[in-house]
Amino acid sequence: PTFRGPIKNRSCTDVICCVLFLVFIAGYIVVGLVAWLYGDPRQVLYPRNSTGAYCGIGENREKPYLYYFNILSCITATNIITATMDGLQFRGFRNSVEKTRTSRSPSLIPSLPILSALAISLVLSLLFLLLLRLVAGPLVLVLILGVLGVLAYGIYHCWKEYKTLRDKGATISQLGFTTNLSAYQSVQETWLVALILISVLEGILLLLLIFLRQRIRIAIALLEEASKAVGQMMSTLFFPLLTFVLLLICVAYWVMTALYPLNDVSDPLCCQDVINKTCNPLDNFSITNCPGLTCQFLGYSSSGPAQRSLFNLQIYGILGLFWTLNWVLALGQCVLAGAFASFYWAFNKPQDIPSCPLTAAFFRTLRYHTGSLAFGALILTLVQIVRVVLEYLDHKLRGAQNSLIRCLMCCLKCCFWCLEKFIKFLNRNAYIMIAVYGKNFCISAKNAFMLLMRNIVRSECQILTAPLPLHAFFFLSPGILSFFFFTGRIPALKEEFRSPDLNYYWLPIMVSILGAYVIASGFFSVFSMCVDTLFLCFLEDLERNDGSLAKPYYMSKNLMKILGKKNERPSGEKRKKAK
Repeated sequence: PTFRGPIKNRSCTDVICCVLFLVFIAGYIVVGLVAWLYGDPRQVLYPRNSTGAYCGIGENREKPYLYYFNILSCITATNIITATMDGLQFRGFRNSVEKTRTSRSPSLIPSLPILSALAISLVLSLLFLLLLRLVAGPLVLVLILGVLGVLAYGIYHCWKEYKTLRDKGATISQLGFTTNLSAYQSVQETWLVALILISVLEGILLLLLIFLRQRIRIAIALLEEASKAVGQMMSTLFFPLLTFVLLLICVAYWVMTALYPLNDVSDPLCCQDVINKTCNPLDNFSITNCPGLTCQFLGYSSSGPAQRSLFNLQIYGILGLFWTLNWVLALGQCVLAGAFASFYWAFNKPQDIPSCPLTAAFFRTLRYHTGSLAFGALILTLVQIVRVVLEYLDHKLRGAQNSLIRCLMCCLKCCFWCLEKFIKFLNRNAYIMIAVYGKNFCISAKNAFMLLMRNIVRSECQILTAPLPLHAFFFLSPGILSFFFFTGRIPALKEEFRSPDLNYYWLPIMVSILGAYVIASGFFSVFSMCVDTLFLCFLEDLERNDGSLAKPYYMSKNLMKILGKKNERPSGEKRKKAK
């Protein structure tokens, strides 16, 4: 075969966008330097009293809180302890509180069981992805049958409740309108509607399974191939750590840049008896010829150039945050797509898989496609900025009585939410085509979209079937393990994981589930990108090749068996096999 993807001979794409992105980053750095040089984050981090002194630092280190007094209303409450005990002081009260907090913290925050659950989730996630090639088919089948079984039980339960209430004659006309939703469970129409809806859903799923069983088999086979690809390139499982570090750097830089300009970059404006003069009330102010003159704090100056452009700097920072975050995510997707594409387009696996495919894809993406990633990230950023503006306007107009405005705002938010999801989907597939063929963003997005539209049924089956086992594992297994750990249901680990003072064990369970899902989502993102990449390569393989000697299929034998296709053998190999 002549095609060896990803293509190595490529050139830089979307150079204008690359230059624009680099210039923007340079300006973003300048904004940060200006903020750090002239800003003072203390005005945001610490409260300040009417004399301009900071609370919680310096001389007021032991006074971290700023008290406000409402001069328009009288005090209606008093200190309970002081009022009851007639002013008696408990000198050891604070020490007792601190001692109790220290002694009871292991029970309140059982860190060892939580960390153990997270470590187990990490190991199980890794093992699950590696073993998915063996259990993908049975697991998807069990999940599908489980969904059908749950719906069937729902039909039975709704019919049973409906029949019982029908015999009693309880109707919605007797109940009338009420805001108590639980009251509707006692009328027969509620269960009749639920029965009809669940029955329709059950029928649709059965029809889909009957007519789309072949395409579901293809989706399962791609899951197995993705597990093989991840097994061949184990370094891809840890690539999200690099993405996470880059995202953390972007967020930390934005926080620091936004924190400094939020305050005044000049000295506090103070007034003294001398006209048109300023001073700092925190400094030792004195004038020799006027010893009684004092400096009084009035407010902050807003006449400097940095203060006048403060709003524009904040908008620039928000745009920089969204653009850099989306670019980092795009970089991770394109790099993983390039690595997994090298696995699919290797004719003899694993012999033809290039060495260090992840590293090669990383440097290839940075060298040639920084502009394309910036282009796609900019489109997504603009949509996200519009959504942020809409959320801000909705928050401001929440008290409006005009129903037309509320309806219009709701429609706009829904439309832009859908647009954001579509652009993310389009960008993701465009990055895959960029990683394989090295074209610019627009051409890659068009080719990916048209390829999916030509295989719309296969695409829908892939989108619906592929995430089923992953979501089921990542949601259910951490919760089940945490429940058995903290309730002491595992005899061998009962003493280690069960705390006798833990009355509400759902809190550590929820913490464990959240942490386990964060860990597992990193593996899921890699595996999901692998499945999407292999699926697009599979569609390209079907359209590009025909199984001949010049254009053989690159897909696995299992996929060729499902599709009823095979590669033509060389004539010498045929005669040898016949003998």
